Amino acid sequence: MSAPPGLPPLRPGYRPFPGPRRESAIPWRLVIVVGGLMPLVLFASLILMTPLPSGLFGGGSRQSCTDTSISDADVSSTAREDIPPDYLELYKKFGQEVGVQWNVLAAIGKRETDHGRSTLPGVKSGTNYAGAAGPMQFLISTWGGKPKIKMTEKVNGYASDGNGDGYADVYEPADAILGAARMLKRNGAPDDLRRALFVYNRATWYVDQVLEIARRYSATGDIGAPPEADPFCQPGYLDAATDEVVKKILEYALAQRGKPYRWGGTGPDAFDCSGIVYMAYRHAGLTIPRTTFEQWPFGVRIEPGSERPGDLVFFNAGPGTSIDRPGHVGLVVAPGKMVEARCARCGPIKVTTYRDRPNLVGFTRPLENEYVLAQLKRSMT
Repeated sequence: MSAPPGLPPLRPGYRPFPGPRRESAIPWRLVIVVGGLMPLVLFASLILMTPLPSGLFGGGSRQSCTDTSISDADVSSTAREDIPPDYLELYKKFGQEVGVQWNVLAAIGKRETDHGRSTLPGVKSGTNYAGAAGPMQFLISTWGGKPKIKMTEKVNGYASDGNGDGYADVYEPADAILGAARMLKRNGAPDDLRRALFVYNRATWYVDQVLEIARRYSATGDIGAPPEADPFCQPGYLDAATDEVVKKILEYALAQRGKPYRWGGTGPDAFDCSGIVYMAYRHAGLTIPRTTFEQWPFGVRIEPGSERPGDLVFFNAGPGTSIDRPGHVGLVVAPGKMVEARCARCGPIKVTTYRDRPNLVGFTRPLENEYVLAQLKRSMT
């Protein structure tokens, strides 16, 4: 294999090196879930602490969803100079609608076709050497089997109608950018961007280059997160909270999305699986055991199907675990959904599904433990 091309300068006239998208070409390796394993001797006994003021550990309460619009202040001067105005608006619009980072979409557009300015084969018509087409360089098979599809047809792919004309045209910028946003979302964005980009084009150097371009396009120099990373912009999760205590627990956990996993981490920059649960409860003024092994027997057992937001879901995963000693935990935020810090190689903290996960052991409700009930009673006096 030849060495990958270096990161290009961001200037008009740059001609990228489009590569194929083979979504099923390389099977994923088996990822071992390491969970939040900590030495059992740590925190062997529960110490009741004075309820902590909410907001002390981040994720503080706010009364309404923040403004979710993408302003000019979010766009760097490099982006404004390099991206055609019509493309910039499409990246912002569909990044907003789908819930992925606009600058990552723009970075793909730059890396693939210089925002449609490339004169290479496959950009305006036909396909390139790998069978990719359009400004976002979709494989025709990934798009839906043909370049232009009437939306009344059954579509098996990412074909999208971004301009509302009733057709999904891989060469139409609005359609292609919307399709790319949906593809990223389907494969892990906005939280696990490396995975989503690797599915888009299976090369680690490609992922690195796209993320670097995305940073240049951001006014802050960061990848950033779309509005959905703000838990108050996902009222479905918080509205499902049974009371203010549960709402505070969910509020904290959801606000940590996008941060990395770190064994033994309790924030504020990184967490392990039990660490984020522990700190979410502390945010609500409650103390529960620190480790997964201690959290499992602590809460009241809940029958599958009766779990609700704020409950914990456990898995027989990680070294030294068993069916009676689960080593991984997630925080239920909605039916079938949990916030979890899974493992160092599993991407950042995010909302995932648990019902289709292997090795699910069971559910517990820490809020019905007698010690937690005592803490709640004291907090109300």
